[in-house]
Amino acid sequence: MRNYLNKAALVVCALGLSVSAFAGNKDRTGQAGATELLINPWGQSTGLFGMNTSYVKGLESMKSNIAGLAFVKNTEIGLAHSVYLRGSNVSINNLGLAQKIGNLGVLGFNIMSVGFGDITITDFNNPEGGIGTYKPQFLNIQLGFGKEFVKGVYGGIGATFVSQQINSVRASGAAFEAGIQYITGKRDNFHFGVTLRNVGTNMRFSGSGFALNAENPGNENQQMNLQVPTEKFEMPTYLNFGISYDFFLDEKRLKSTDDVPQHRATVMANFTSNSFNNDYLGGGLEYAYRETFMLRGAYRYEQGIGSRETSNTFYTGLAAGATIQKSLGENGPTLALDYSYRPTARPNNGVHTFSLRFMTAPKSKKDASGADSE
Repeated sequence: MRNYLNKAALVVCALGLSVSAFAGNKDRTGQAGATELLINPWGQSTGLFGMNTSYVKGLESMKSNIAGLAFVKNTEIGLAHSVYLRGSNVSINNLGLAQKIGNLGVLGFNIMSVGFGDITITDFNNPEGGIGTYKPQFLNIQLGFGKEFVKGVYGGIGATFVSQQINSVRASGAAFEAGIQYITGKRDNFHFGVTLRNVGTNMRFSGSGFALNAENPGNENQQMNLQVPTEKFEMPTYLNFGISYDFFLDEKRLKSTDDVPQHRATVMANFTSNSFNNDYLGGGLEYAYRETFMLRGAYRYEQGIGSRETSNTFYTGLAAGATIQKSLGENGPTLALDYSYRPTARPNNGVHTFSLRFMTAPKSKKDASGADSE
């Protein structure tokens, strides 16, 4: 009875998330701000173009479906770097940490910064520059929590502080998210996930950069300091639905159900309802050998993609990536290196993402067992 009530409550929450997200007005396309919240800095997820809503696990789930944070077994530390449109001087740096707190769940911390290089300062009297440079600062600081509530049902919530600023102009806000994953099947090989992200406060730019001096219309000898008003803007809210299925290619050759398959092929599909962008529909495939070497690829479709006249994105829709991970000793930590590439058009420089993850093993089987499944 307890299991039934818990699962029913989670289903009701998922339906509530769906109703909220589909209330968006598509006439507002392109009017959101803080769009760096849509950036995923991790090499695994970007190799699948975010099609792994139902399957993502560990630290990187904080930028996809935070329910996957519950799969952290002990401690996970990750670093990531993205070269955004090579040659543009735009880069993304990311640092994350997740820690399992016994049966209470998993706590996660993530900080992401976007760098734009040096930008030339211009003004009315110096339209060509020559008076210095400045560096915009985009910073996202995120806290998250994930937990296995009942056997096969995982949930998570998170909050992100958003900061954007230059020397004399700044804006800040907070965005919230929640996600659910459900796993079932003979070998836990069917996955379903839903997440609602970036529901948050409005943001507004302010600062001395919007102040200007002007003559008093009634007295030419008098100067007035005027503050230019700014309009508030919303967060780029979106809802993700995903399903995936694991095919164990050597399952028929296993001698018993306790034997671990060596070859896994996971197919996945995903739908994203964006409040301020085109909706996304796509799928992906990942192959793993002994969960040590992995290859993946995906395609994400949106309206007008591939057309010079109607496309709203510089992506081609394709993505590919690979992972190599190895345990350092029988009960030692695991080190993983991920890489992904997403080709772009206009410009066609592409986006390269590298990530390095370090995962420690649980101290005992009890620590790795997750939540109580009663």
